[in-house]
Amino acid sequence: MKITNEIVVEKAKQIGFDLVGFTKSDELTEEAANLEKWLELKYHGDMDYMERYFDKRKDVSKILPDVKSIISLGMNYYTGEQYSNQKDKGKISRYAWGKDYHLVIWEKLDQLDSELKEIDPEFESKSYVDTGPVMDKAWAVKAGLGWLAKHTNVLNKEIGSWFFIANLITNYEFENSPVVIDHCGSCRACIDACPTNAIVREYLLDSTKCISYLTIENKKEIPDEFKSKFDNWIFGCDICQDVCPWNIKFSEVTKNLEFFPKNKELKISEVYKMSEEEFHERFSESPINRTKLMGLKRNVEFIRE
Repeated sequence: MKITNEIVVEKAKQIGFDLVGFTKSDELTEEAANLEKWLELKYHGDMDYMERYFDKRKDVSKILPDVKSIISLGMNYYTGEQYSNQKDKGKISRYAWGKDYHLVIWEKLDQLDSELKEIDPEFESKSYVDTGPVMDKAWAVKAGLGWLAKHTNVLNKEIGSWFFIANLITNYEFENSPVVIDHCGSCRACIDACPTNAIVREYLLDSTKCISYLTIENKKEIPDEFKSKFDNWIFGCDICQDVCPWNIKFSEVTKNLEFFPKNKELKISEVYKMSEEEFHERFSESPINRTKLMGLKRNVEFIRE
């Protein structure tokens, strides 16, 4: 039996994905050129992995030789809850409030792959959730999940930008989904709201100035130039998405309970006293585990100095 777009959409939504799109696996010539310029500007900071496997980022046939189409998937993680903004608490980015999305999505991708193979044993795929040499956002845009907004997140008209992206590189040929035009217009809300001026111009982010990068990917001391600009963020930052009119108007609460808050905010005093054992016990299945206890304490010290 042949797998159709409709079958994939039905299966993916039953499993828990909110957005599904399809696109041919043509080389990402323009997107790769933009990435190259971005890397030359050193806007990736210490994320050296972004320089590696450039050929695979540009051409997914280097990953799956028989590739024909990409299935791009989005999973909503917005819970609708807000921060208390208490000064004795550090804020955690919404994506990290619940269980690590990699753990949630990998399981669902395996399930989707298995169910599609049951329909046609010839179906083959390689799946990625921002952990391999794949340009996730570029494929999401080409597959019609949304448009690349000025804050460099993908925006969907129905649910905003609060969604995780996963991609299946497949040996199957699917019909292309319609591409979504850019609806940012003349809006500058995200650019004007960024306290560290990380969005250097529309659609261009300097990661080395981004609070998310500085509190997570950055392993060094946080530069003094950013003192008093963190607004109590100690793991990631959501400011550019919080002020986005599309998010304010169209965000929908996720049906996935695993993304609901376990760690929305952390007491500053609690982080100071936390032991390695306590840290691993509490955050073993949380994205917060990425920054390690040392990094979390550094972030807390930075906002309190």
